[in-house]
Amino acid sequence: MTDRWHQENMRVQYKDTDQMGVVHHGNYVTWFEVSRTEWIRQHGFAYRKMEELGVLLPVLDITVQYKKSAHYDDCVAIFSKVTKYSPVRIEFCYEVRRISEDEFSQEIGETMEPFGELLATGTSKHMWVDRDWKPVRINKVAPEIYEILEKAMG
Repeated sequence: MTDRWHQENMRVQYKDTDQMGVVHHGNYVTWFEVSRTEWIRQHGFAYRKMEELGVLLPVLDITVQYKKSAHYDDCVAIFSKVTKYSPVRIEFCYEVRRISEDEFSQEIGETMEPFGELLATGTSKHMWVDRDWKPVRINKVAPEIYEILEKAMG
């Protein structure tokens, strides 16, 4: 299993904060999705292409543990990686961290270790299904996706 993390940077938008001036808790799940989608793209297969092949990846379970608050205009990095996978299921883990302006402006991609101030952690579990929402074995229905996953996981 690979130890590399995908890094996706973003700046906290005013619309993402609540009346207390902190990021609304629901936005972290959206950030996880953005990072997960970009993890898939970074490894050579756009999510849209998966859907065109008739393969969907719904969320079965998602967790978030909040550590500290993010605020408007903070620079944050969402780190994601696959922690478990099989031809039927896949699990991601995430860390959201506040980073400096300098770190924000640097090129992103993969890193061996998340950095910055830890704000939240989480996981998401998914199952491969077809358009009728029936479970499928990704190595059978879309072997090219499974090959990319196997290669990414080293």
